[in-house]
Amino acid sequence: MHDMRNNPTSAVIVIGNEILSGRTQDVNIQFLARRLGDMGLPLREVRVIPDIFDTIVNTVNDVRARFDLVFTTGGIGPTHDDITSEAVAAAFGVPWEPHPEAWARLLHLLGEEKFNKARQRMATMPRGARLIENAISVAPGFAIGNVHVMAGVPRIMQSMFDHLAPSLPSGRPIFSRAVHAAGAMEGNIAEGLEAIQQRFPELDLGSYPYYRAGGTGVTLVAKGTDHERLDAALAEMTALFDSFGYEAVAGEPGH
Repeated sequence: MHDMRNNPTSAVIVIGNEILSGRTQDVNIQFLARRLGDMGLPLREVRVIPDIFDTIVNTVNDVRARFDLVFTTGGIGPTHDDITSEAVAAAFGVPWEPHPEAWARLLHLLGEEKFNKARQRMATMPRGARLIENAISVAPGFAIGNVHVMAGVPRIMQSMFDHLAPSLPSGRPIFSRAVHAAGAMEGNIAEGLEAIQQRFPELDLGSYPYYRAGGTGVTLVAKGTDHERLDAALAEMTALFDSFGYEAVAGEPGH
């Protein structure tokens, strides 16, 4: 029996004033949460922070010490507020300098005239950084230690992650089971669900109210790596609904 809490853990740092101001909607968190979960690298924490040098340094150092893998999005473009790579260098205590491979690649692609001071920033990285390929807009991301620095633009970030994924460690895949009941109320089943959780400590159980045109209800979800234990927990969650006279239906509502 494998406890999914033994899987490598991950965290995401979303960097950018435009996210905090509401100017841009973040879609990277959901993408990364799903992909990392599928790979057995459960996402345990997300931080959303501004383009402030000391904040980036402190957050990177805090998070990288507590999680196996860290992914940052945003702040690696050519403008003055794109300070992520410089801050990551400071967090690791290494120089921020031209990356030989990235520099040569961008110079070749853009030519000397277009490879101006602003674009040179995108080829300047912490010493010793490993490149993360970018199939869309050329300028690469990078990794140093357990920190993986990617673009904020979703299309580019997803391309970078696709390149990065095969090189990441992986845990046991995480599977889920769900059961829902119309008319169910969380307050009624909370105690019973807690008791089931205690009997299945290696699983992660959750309760999620839903509100639909046809009425309200609750979905119970179990996540873990062992199919037999998941099936057993599903049977107990179904019985819990039944004990209150709720009609339990396997799966998520509307599926």
